[in-house]
Amino acid sequence: MAASELYTKFARVWIPDPEEVWKSAELLKDYKPGDKVLLLQLEDGKDLEYRLDPKTKELPHLRNPDILVGENDLTALSYLHEPAVLHNLRVRFIDSKLIYTYCGIVLVAINPYEQLPIYGEDIINAYSGQNMGDMDPHIFAVAEEAYKQMARDERNQSIIVSGESGAGKTVSAKYAMRYFATVSGSASEANVEEKVLASNPIMESIGNAKTTRNDNSSRFGKYIEIGFDKRYRIIGANMRTYLLEKSRVVFQAEEERNYHIFYQLCASADLSEFKVLRLGDANNFHYTNQGGSPVIEGVDDAKEMAHTRQACTLLGISESYQMGIFRILAGILHLGNVVFMSRDSDSCTIPPKHEPLSIFCDLMGVDFEELCHWLCHRKLATATETYIKPISKLQATNARDALAKHIYAKLFNWIVDHVNQALHSAVKQHSFIGVLDIYGFETFEINSFEQFCINYANEKLQQQFNMHVFKLEQEEYMKEQIPWTLIDFYDNQPCINLIESKLGILDLLDEECKMPKGTDDTWAQKLYNTHLNKCALFEKPRLSNKAFIIQHFADKVEYQCEGFLEKNKDTVFEEQIKVLKSSKFKMLPELFQDDEKVISPTSATSSGRTPLTRTLSKPTKGRPGQTAKEHKKTVGHQFRNSLHLLMETLNATTPHYVRCIKPNDFKFPFTFDEKRAVQQLRACGVLETIRISAAGFPSRWTYQEFFSRYRVLMKQKDVLSDRKQTCKNVLEKLIVDKDKYQFGKTKIFFRAGQVAYLEKLRADKLRAACIRIQKTIRGWLLRKKYLRMRKAAITVQRYVRGHQARCYAKFLRRTKAATIIQKYWRMYVARRRYKITRTATIVLQSYLRGYLARNRYHKILREHKAVIIQKWVRGWLARTYYKRSIHAIIYLQCCFRRMMAKRELKKLKIEARSVERYKKLHIGMENKIMQLQRKVDEQNKDYKCLMEKLTNLEGIYNSETEKLRSDLERLQLSEEEAKIATGRVLSLQEEIAKLRKDLEQTQSEKKSIEEHADRYKQETEQLVSNLKEENTLLKQEKEALNHRIVEQAKEMTETMEKKLVEETKQLELDLNDERLRYQNLLNEFSRLEERYDDLKEEMTLMVNVPKPGHKRTDSTHSSNESEYTFSSEIAETEDIPSRTEEPSEKKVPLDMSLFLKLQKRVTELEQEKQVMQDELDRKEEQVLRSKAKEEERPQIRGAELEYESLKRQELESENKKLKNELNELRKALNEKSAPEVTAPGAPAYRVLMEQLTSVSEELDVRKEEVLILRSQLVSQKEAIQPKNTMTDSTILLEDVQKMKDKGEIAQAYIGLKETNRLLESQLQSQKRSHENEAEALRGEIQSLKEENNRQQQLLAQNLQLPPEARIEASLQHEITRLTNENLDLMEQLEKQDKTVRKLKKQLKVFAKKIGELEVGQMENISPGQIIDEPIRPVNIPRKEKDFQGMLEYKKEDEQKLVKNLILELKPRGVAVNLIPGLPAYILFMCVRHADYLNDDQKVRSLLTSTINSIKKVLKKRGDDFETVSFWLSNTCRFLHCLKQYSGEEGFMKHNTSRQNEHCLTNFDLAEYRQVLSDLAIQIYQQLVRVLENILQPMIVSGMLEHETIQGVSGVKPTGLRKRTSSIADEGTYTLDSILRQLNSFHSVMCQHGMDPELIKQVVKQMFYIVGAVTLNNLLLRKDMCSWSKGMQIRYNVSQLEEWLRDKNLMNSGAKETLEPLIQAAQLLQVKKKTDDDAEAICSMCNALTTAQIVKVLNLYTPVNEFEERVSVSFIRTIQMRLRDRKDSPQLLMDAKHIFPVTFPFNPSSLALETIQIPASLGLGFISRV
Repeated sequence: MAASELYTKFARVWIPDPEEVWKSAELLKDYKPGDKVLLLQLEDGKDLEYRLDPKTKELPHLRNPDILVGENDLTALSYLHEPAVLHNLRVRFIDSKLIYTYCGIVLVAINPYEQLPIYGEDIINAYSGQNMGDMDPHIFAVAEEAYKQMARDERNQSIIVSGESGAGKTVSAKYAMRYFATVSGSASEANVEEKVLASNPIMESIGNAKTTRNDNSSRFGKYIEIGFDKRYRIIGANMRTYLLEKSRVVFQAEEERNYHIFYQLCASADLSEFKVLRLGDANNFHYTNQGGSPVIEGVDDAKEMAHTRQACTLLGISESYQMGIFRILAGILHLGNVVFMSRDSDSCTIPPKHEPLSIFCDLMGVDFEELCHWLCHRKLATATETYIKPISKLQATNARDALAKHIYAKLFNWIVDHVNQALHSAVKQHSFIGVLDIYGFETFEINSFEQFCINYANEKLQQQFNMHVFKLEQEEYMKEQIPWTLIDFYDNQPCINLIESKLGILDLLDEECKMPKGTDDTWAQKLYNTHLNKCALFEKPRLSNKAFIIQHFADKVEYQCEGFLEKNKDTVFEEQIKVLKSSKFKMLPELFQDDEKVISPTSATSSGRTPLTRTLSKPTKGRPGQTAKEHKKTVGHQFRNSLHLLMETLNATTPHYVRCIKPNDFKFPFTFDEKRAVQQLRACGVLETIRISAAGFPSRWTYQEFFSRYRVLMKQKDVLSDRKQTCKNVLEKLIVDKDKYQFGKTKIFFRAGQVAYLEKLRADKLRAACIRIQKTIRGWLLRKKYLRMRKAAITVQRYVRGHQARCYAKFLRRTKAATIIQKYWRMYVARRRYKITRTATIVLQSYLRGYLARNRYHKILREHKAVIIQKWVRGWLARTYYKRSIHAIIYLQCCFRRMMAKRELKKLKIEARSVERYKKLHIGMENKIMQLQRKVDEQNKDYKCLMEKLTNLEGIYNSETEKLRSDLERLQLSEEEAKIATGRVLSLQEEIAKLRKDLEQTQSEKKSIEEHADRYKQETEQLVSNLKEENTLLKQEKEALNHRIVEQAKEMTETMEKKLVEETKQLELDLNDERLRYQNLLNEFSRLEERYDDLKEEMTLMVNVPKPGHKRTDSTHSSNESEYTFSSEIAETEDIPSRTEEPSEKKVPLDMSLFLKLQKRVTELEQEKQVMQDELDRKEEQVLRSKAKEEERPQIRGAELEYESLKRQELESENKKLKNELNELRKALNEKSAPEVTAPGAPAYRVLMEQLTSVSEELDVRKEEVLILRSQLVSQKEAIQPKNTMTDSTILLEDVQKMKDKGEIAQAYIGLKETNRLLESQLQSQKRSHENEAEALRGEIQSLKEENNRQQQLLAQNLQLPPEARIEASLQHEITRLTNENLDLMEQLEKQDKTVRKLKKQLKVFAKKIGELEVGQMENISPGQIIDEPIRPVNIPRKEKDFQGMLEYKKEDEQKLVKNLILELKPRGVAVNLIPGLPAYILFMCVRHADYLNDDQKVRSLLTSTINSIKKVLKKRGDDFETVSFWLSNTCRFLHCLKQYSGEEGFMKHNTSRQNEHCLTNFDLAEYRQVLSDLAIQIYQQLVRVLENILQPMIVSGMLEHETIQGVSGVKPTGLRKRTSSIADEGTYTLDSILRQLNSFHSVMCQHGMDPELIKQVVKQMFYIVGAVTLNNLLLRKDMCSWSKGMQIRYNVSQLEEWLRDKNLMNSGAKETLEPLIQAAQLLQVKKKTDDDAEAICSMCNALTTAQIVKVLNLYTPVNEFEERVSVSFIRTIQMRLRDRKDSPQLLMDAKHIFPVTFPFNPSSLALETIQIPASLGLGFISRV
């Protein structure tokens, strides 16, 4: 399609405008080739004739469709040109309040001059991990793209931030660095990211200043390299600086300030440490009072000083160095106050004892006389002699200022070097991201050397930018296999060559600086001779010989040559520097050490490179004068070198561009100045990007998106299965010119304007289809309505007509009879009435006609006289007004002509002086002439209209005149007739007057009587009414009082109820807040615990490297087995023997931490020795008591053989068990860590071992005796013959009694039993003591860990203190530690005493129970039973008892139990095949058995092992939803079991009687219930994190991007300018994917038997995550805020609600969490025009904050032309209505928020005795009890 065909009627175009730059207009007539004028209508309704350029005949730019306005990416616009870019930026900035916009690879950032809530951590989290084109433009999106490309491509990145002063460069760079610090974190605990951010306040204080354009303007350029390790975590940073504005130190323009640090010092002068600096108010110093604006509104310099010092401390700059910096800065201020006095024209002097200079010398530590001498003199060296020459006052002042600038520049470099050292990392840098914050293109009225260097740097950057853009375009075309045609773009190389090439401007400048008598004028002449008329980019001003003009890429700039040489030389007297180098102040000579050895950029460039970077330059062995030569490098040469180094760095990285735009010069918030914006857009390269894009194929669509968007333009036969071929066929029909598009591999490429043309075709097609649908539907509706009405009307008519016919027949009959009667009567009456009426009428007519005639005559007479009077009065008034007007007009004309003449004379004088002014005025005159011509034309039109009106009025006047004449003649005739009738009327009038008098007299009498009666009646009625009113008032008062009493009572009741409800709600909120705070603390605790474990593992791997050979455990470290030891409980005792020992000696220097540890270890060993000695004493006493009991116990006689056989079996098993335990005890004693107590030669050791040996020997003897007895019994059985059954028992008893050794058997049995009991009691006491020791050791390990951390913190603090303070702090800490240890030992002693008393009581209870059981068993066995049962020598099985719901296991099997039941259990098999919560039931039944045995150690050990094992499983498989859900369910079930069987009445209400019998009897596990509750909370939070990680990738795609309702939301023509570097999506999720995942979650939780209330809470949390993530993305994506997308969201939400109904979860509160999302979707769909709509929106969106509502309205974007944008006035109306609403200013919802979880008590109806343990669990070692 030809471009001219688009210029049809109603097409909108852009025309140039001097004020608004570009104005929008609409064509009133189709354009035809050859037309020279376009008829346009402006937006304000004015018509305009736009003349085309006769030479170029270039048509005005077309305007994009409204649907494309406000795009995120400027390159997505169909028409790419300057007005489209400007308009798009203005709409986004003013209407939508969006400050960021993409322009291809460039992010355009407009300074809003207002704090916006779009930089919080929630926004950072929202942009983290997102592709660059998926979210709204943001600086975080650019930072994320750089970070992602660095990680993916293994290539360094750069972010180049540029713009004018005040455009927001520094803030943008700061936010980019904050993003990296937040997203990546640091690789160590040194908080490198905080140090990187802390460098900003330091650099701002010493490098930023207030200017007329910006309150915090960076007066230097900087490039910060942020280093990352292989895991892409920040490890360090490095900073390079460029071109510090040194002249600001000594001079500031009006309304400007010096660098911030000077004012911060002056504001903090009252501090005690700053008294020595002798500072005062900033107005007292010459270097800070020149600008006259020492204070910045809203900035507290004293607070900023505190921030600067804090940042210095964080970066490792000590207090002494900080004070050194402040001394130098204060010295600079005092140096500026030094005053020189002239002696003569060539010499000067300083007053003696000049206070500012003496203060400077004191601060700098230099000699006053020497410095005073060299400030007023200089040394001149020739080939043979050296002269000392005095200098003039002006030269001395300049030398003083040069010295101040030089000192400040050196200090600036020193600070940058130390910042780099603080940010430097010893870890090898894997990659980096550079952030370049550099000045933009500058042009002022007077441009000097600084502007020249700045614009030179921008030329280099623009060249690199153009090449990169060109390269990306080329790569895109090659990737899609599009024929590549060379795009012409602006090349900066000629301008760069002009500046930096051989014999270029910089080369000539350096050469002139070397000349002895070189001046700015001679340098200018060299420039003219070299480049004028030879280089097209170099020009000479017409009226100046001391300036030159360079045509830069952005604009022409005129540079004044004055000062170039002086600034390039940067001259400082060498003698003054030598004086400073000889200073006694150590820091000052450090500043000038670089003068002797570095060759990188110095004072002017302020590169700030670290020494590591500087070593990149190869050292050269040169001549003695080489150092001086290198020192004498000019500023231009240094800047050129540093710029080349910067370009090499940028070329080696992948660049990302941020262009900052200053919207106005007055810092007004959200005010857009089109002229300033266009000027900056041209200067920063944005329009060049647009031009390069527009030269090719800027609009790009994938085939699928093109098909989806323009399917309406295709016929059914055109749609093929191959989308690519379908698009090709359709495009060939729609666009004839094949050059307007190209087909790539995956995309279609369009020329500029083609998408707009396709949009027009689509809109026309949709409009026609819409009209046709409307026509058909309206016709069908009306036809249906008509048929329904017709049918009803016919039915009604049928009945009505029948009724009417019958009534009509009856009426006819009656009418006929009545007519006959009426005919005769009416005839009589009419005739009579006619006669009377006729007579009366004739009389009245005669009187009335006479009266009317007289009145008409008088009226005509009066009007005639009035006309005559008016004629003369109006004539007189008109003549008077005319004379006065003529006089005034003549006077005004005289005054005006005199004034215009004076103006014309003045203009002529000015024009005679200025040709340019004449041209401008000439242009203005042409415009005025055109305006006057237009006014004359309009006046002529008005004159013609008035003439036509006057002609019409004359015709109307003539016709009226003729009519009045005829009326006058007729009236004259009537007057004659009236005179005749007058006489008759007079006589009649006299008679009537008499009659009237009589009548009036009668009426007056009657009236007086009636008035009297009425008055009486009214008085009576008034009295009655008054009484009634009083009665009514009294009743009303009574009712009002009663009503008021009732209302007051009601109000009081309602008030109390409201207060009660509010207090209840407040208490609930407080409870939820407290619960949430507690659970957050638990989450933080678990995170810190994991972090501690990770650090411990890293320490173990890094420091404690195991060596071959024998290992020994360090007492300050826990074993690997106790890695997950719970903080409130001890670990298993079995872990101690299996600990891996570590080397006890470490080859590290002795420090305070190690010394304190050794002291504590000695104390612990002494305490342990004493504890062991006490234990041995107690054991001896127990052995003696057991022996005494053995002697006192009577012998039991008459034991039956069956009972003895059973006891023997039990004793044999117990013997084996005791023997094993004895061996373990010996082994444990041998492995004790106190050799002096348990050594083989120790007395306690010998006594214990002798006792144990004797007991063991006795045990072996008894065992042999038992075996002998068994063999004898067997032989006796074989010898006995069968006898009568009745006498068997008697014979057997007699035989037994006759046995000789029966006493020996009983004695052996009794002795063996007592020995076993004694050994068992001893071993149990040994066990308990061993476990107590293990507990104590673990507690000590934990305390040692904490003490270790405290010691490390103390050591870090002590190292920063001076030696004296360090020793004092160490002693104080040692005293505190010893005091704490004494208190701990006292507490341990009390606990041990309590434990001993408790164990004694338990032993007594056990002894009593054993005795009772033995007696009972003996009584239950009768002699008859013994005789009936056969006597066998084999084992006799016992009867199974009723299962009591307990499980028994051995102590050594505890680890196996935990391993099989927790660590190695597969949740899926348990959940499917077994009952829910089976592990919890098994664990509880084991706890019940330990409780039944009253074994607190076993209970504690089992519970602690369970908790630690669950934690270990969750850490190992914490990302598996099934695992986390399974253990959450089992932990809750275990917690419920502990509550249900606790014995507390509140938990026993739903128990059966059998369940009540299973309650715990000995231990109160309430504390463990709290521990398990905390564990359940941690598991729940981990479950939420797991499901959040699973759902997160699905939510945005399924809820927002996927079209659940196909065809509703057509793809908006964005042009698909996606970033080619962005990571492609791995897959597309739909709403069904989310629902399937929710079903999976729900089924897993149900299979695991999770409590229904807990499932509801999990579902509520899931729905909150879905709603929050969806809403947050909606608020950050402009392309998603449309009417159709709102419908999609509401449909998706309805599907989620349907899922809740299917699962019976509507009362879970999940639906309420989606309310903000639902209201946002409704907000997208409701009307947004009138005040009523605003009121409806405010009442509807109560779940959304004001910021969210305004954001959605600002982002609302029409997808089709039928939709309308939201007006700015409507948004302001919404804001006004919502201004009183108190809600959070936060824009995004907290997607990481976790609702506080509760675990309602849910008792189990399952009986413990019915639970069966499957063999698949591998728990065969557990026995049922």
